[in-house]
Amino acid sequence: MMDDSGGVQMARALKYAALCLMLLPRFLLAAVMLWLLDFLCIRRKVLLKMGERQDSPDDPPVCVSDSNKMFTWESLRAVWHGQKLDFLKSAHLGEAAPNTEVVLVQERRQVRILDCTKGKRPLVLNFGSCS
Repeated sequence: MMDDSGGVQMARALKYAALCLMLLPRFLLAAVMLWLLDFLCIRRKVLLKMGERQDSPDDPPVCVSDSNKMFTWESLRAVWHGQKLDFLKSAHLGEAAPNTEVVLVQERRQVRILDCTKGKRPLVLNFGSCS
């Protein structure tokens, strides 16, 4: 019994180590980009260019200062988590769609999402908006 749990733990550890090795280059690239954006001159140019493209009068003015750093432990943790979620997602471009369960509201029953397709017509999901 102990051998099984030890083997399972070892398999999990190896899986996590492999995941880390695969994500490391993407994470380091994102970290370097955040670090470069922290240079005030680069940040000012990037943010002012972004401000020129915005045409909404409701947007607040762009403020560049040393107090709003982008290269922080919190941002690096968020980048790592985002990279991990992106890598582990079940839907990938060009591959078969995941066939998850959904609830048909009118009929109040659970079905697989690909059961709703009709022939060769594409299935369009509209998640709607509450605004």
